[in-house]
Amino acid sequence: MRQIILDTETTGLDPRQGHRVIEIAAVEMQNRRLTGNHFHRYLNPDRDIEEGALQVHGITREFLQDKPRFADIAAEFIDFVQGAELIIHNAPFDTAFLNAELALHGMGNLQAHTGEVIDTLLMARNLHPGQRNSLDALCKRYGVDNSTRTLHGALLDCELLAQVYLSMTRGQETLVMETPGPAGALARPDRNRQRRRPLDATITEQDMAAHIELLKQIDKESGGGCLWMQEQAG
Repeated sequence: MRQIILDTETTGLDPRQGHRVIEIAAVEMQNRRLTGNHFHRYLNPDRDIEEGALQVHGITREFLQDKPRFADIAAEFIDFVQGAELIIHNAPFDTAFLNAELALHGMGNLQAHTGEVIDTLLMARNLHPGQRNSLDALCKRYGVDNSTRTLHGALLDCELLAQVYLSMTRGQETLVMETPGPAGALARPDRNRQRRRPLDATITEQDMAAHIELLKQIDKESGGGCLWMQEQAG
């Protein structure tokens, strides 16, 4: 089965108010294994970014000035996600923004090009009612290392969500039929098996260089207030 873990960053909270997508990341998984293939673009929204959104992702309008617009990458994006099952944390938010972008260019909606959409936030709320189910909270709950996530970034969040999703659904791998053993005993799944090692990151050197450049710009504009850069310097 081909699945795509998807995330976006935006200029604000509501596409109906003219807010736009400024970063898209999509990471491919085949049969529950990351393939190393991914789609990642920063986008020029041709509008200001709300202060609240800037506090979340740290992506400035100045950084996006020379980036492509959604129309420039729309066909490539649709080709990448075509026919795949989508895995998104808080799916209604991301799909609303992507549907608004696609509608602006007469390309229908996202679901017309993809398979089922799995909302991991809804899944987490069903599994852990009454608990915090943000991506950070889920990383902590499932032992996924998110120590480099000082700001939201679509590609890093996809990598983390992939590991969280596999942990949340790992029990599905052990739903096997009990079969008689040699002495007539029933063979059962091994409940004491060790956890698998964390998945290897698939972020390329080019992606990391772009991320570092963004952090340098944030650090400059904040007068040296970027905590990630301070930690690296220390």
